[in-house]
Amino acid sequence: MLPYLDELKQLNLPSKQYAIFGSGPLAIRGIREARDIDVLVKKDLWDSLAKIYPPNEKGNGLIIGHVEVFSQWEPFDVNVNELIDTAEIIENLPFVRMEYVIEWKKHVGREKDKKDLELIEDYLKSDRTLKDS
Repeated sequence: MLPYLDELKQLNLPSKQYAIFGSGPLAIRGIREARDIDVLVKKDLWDSLAKIYPPNEKGNGLIIGHVEVFSQWEPFDVNVNELIDTAEIIENLPFVRMEYVIEWKKHVGREKDKKDLELIEDYLKSDRTLKDS
């Protein structure tokens, strides 16, 4: 499922200031496993965290244990605040909406993203079937 949720919860990030992205929205739904947690944060929270935690290898995120924090989701040109403000609450945590995950994965188009899109499509088909019953 989604490992390291306890680690994320211990950070006590302010609500409405972050959302889980990357493979997190897939893992929480049981679509596929995640190896870590990617979190998108608003600028003010980023500025606070950047004073405390080290950057990742690429210099575009911060490493906090198994949680990786980003203020932008490159190469996806999108309004970060919108992704966070419209987050879906699952198990009391904010997750970027699946429609944005799909849009991002189509935009990036790596092999792993193509596989994820197939998994998401299967999930959505089965989810609709359950709702139609």
